[in-house]
Amino acid sequence: MTTITIVWIAVPLFFGFVIYLLPKIDRYLSLAVALVSGGYALSLFFNQSPLTLTLLDNFGVTLVVDQLSGYFILTNALVTAAVILYCWDTDKTAFFYTQTIILHGSVNAAFASADFISLYVALEVIGIAAFLLIAYSRTNRSIWVALRYMFVSNTAMLFYLVGAVLVYQANGSFAFAALRGAPTEAIALIFVGLLTKGGVFVSGLWLPLTHSESETPVSALLSGIVVKTGVFPLVRCALLVPELDPLVRIFGVSTALLGVFYAVFEKDTKRMLALSSISQLGWLLVAPGVAGFYALAHGLAKSALFLIAGNLPSRNFKELQNQPINNALWISLVIASLSISGFPLLVGFGAKMLTLKNVLPWQTIFMNTAAVGTAIVYAKFIFLPHSKAKDVNPGFWLPIILLLSALIISSCLYYEAYTVANITKALAIIGIGWLAHFLIFQRLVINLPRVLEQFEHLIGVMSLMLLLLFGMVLA
Repeated sequence: MTTITIVWIAVPLFFGFVIYLLPKIDRYLSLAVALVSGGYALSLFFNQSPLTLTLLDNFGVTLVVDQLSGYFILTNALVTAAVILYCWDTDKTAFFYTQTIILHGSVNAAFASADFISLYVALEVIGIAAFLLIAYSRTNRSIWVALRYMFVSNTAMLFYLVGAVLVYQANGSFAFAALRGAPTEAIALIFVGLLTKGGVFVSGLWLPLTHSESETPVSALLSGIVVKTGVFPLVRCALLVPELDPLVRIFGVSTALLGVFYAVFEKDTKRMLALSSISQLGWLLVAPGVAGFYALAHGLAKSALFLIAGNLPSRNFKELQNQPINNALWISLVIASLSISGFPLLVGFGAKMLTLKNVLPWQTIFMNTAAVGTAIVYAKFIFLPHSKAKDVNPGFWLPIILLLSALIISSCLYYEAYTVANITKALAIIGIGWLAHFLIFQRLVINLPRVLEQFEHLIGVMSLMLLLLFGMVLA
C-alpha cells in the first residue's frame, strides 16, 4: 500500500506535464488520472488502519491517508472527472488539461498532508494552478479576478508560513499535532491563513466574485474541491488537538449562518451558489468527526449545480422566472438542489442528518436555522418555470449523469439515517424553507452591501480576523 500511495501522489504531477507534450491525447490522460484517484480513494474505505508515510522524521513531515482523506480524495476524483467530461468536446487546449491535472494532484497531496510544510507546498501549487485556470480565457475581467485571487492567497499563505515556523520553533516539529502547546500567535496565524484559503467566514469573502466570474468548469472545480483544501487541515487539527475543536466549531456555525444569510437575498445564480459554498463549508467544520461524508455530498452537488447554472439562459433569477428552462435541465437542477437541501434518497440527506447528530447542544438551533436557510436558497432553483425549451448540448449530459448518479448511489453510505424521525425532520426543514420562500423571501428585494468583498478591504478583514483569533485562542 505504501508503494501504491507514493505512485498515486506522483502520477498526477507526472502526467500533468506529459499531457502538455502529448496534446492529442490530453483528455484521455486527464480522465485516466482522475479514475486512478477514484480507485485509490475507494481502496481507503476497505483499509481500516491509517497509512502513515514519514518523509522527514526529525521535522515531523509526514503523510497520512485514512477514511477521512478517502472521502475528500473521492470527491476530488469525481469532480475532476466530471469537469474533464464536460470540456471533452470544447476547444480547451492541452494547457487547460495540464493545469487541471496538476491542480488535481496537488489537491490530493493536501488531503494526505499531516504537517504544515507538506501542506504549504501543496497549497502553493494549488494557488498557482487555480490562478492559471481562472485566467484561462485571457479576458481583462478573468485576469483581474485571477490576480485578485493570487494576491489574497499569497497573503494568507504568508500568515500561515510564519505561524508554521513559530510552531516548529516551539516544539521542534511541523506536524499538525505540534499545535498542542504552540504559542497563541502561531495558532492564530495558521488559522487565519487556512480560514482565508478555505473561504471561511468573513476572511473568505474573496470567494463569491472569484467563483462566480470564473468559467463554468473552473467554478465547479473551485467550489467542489479547491476550497476544501483549506478546510481539511482545520478538521484534521481539530481531531488531533481536542483543545482546538471548540474554536473550529465556532467558526463552522458562524460561517454556515453568514453564507446562507447572503445567499438568501442573492439574485445572481452563480453568486448565490458561491455564497452557498461559504455556508456549506461551515457545515464541514461544525462536526469535524464526520466532515468527510459532508464534503463528498457538497462537492458532488455543488459542482453539478455550477455546471448546470452555466447552461441556463440567464444568470438573473428575475429573468429566469420569465424564461422557462429545458425540462431535462430543470430535473437535473432539482435533483442537485434537493440533495444539498437534505432531501431523502440523496446523499445530502444522510450527510445533514449525520452532521446534526454530531453537533454539540449549543450548535443545534443554529444549524437547524442554517438548514432551513439552505432550503430557502435552493427553492429559488427548484421552483423555476420549465418547458420544452431549446435542447442542451448532448455533451453536457455525461458529466451531469456521473455526478447525479454519485449523489444517489453514495446515499447508501449512511443508510442508518433512514429512520422515521430523521425523514420527518428533513421534510419539515425543507417544507418550512419552501414556505418561507413563497411567503417572504420571494417578494423581498434587498441588496446587501458588498463592501467587505472589495479588493482594498480584503487584507484589512484578514488582519481583523487575526486579532479575533488571537483573542479566541487566549480565551
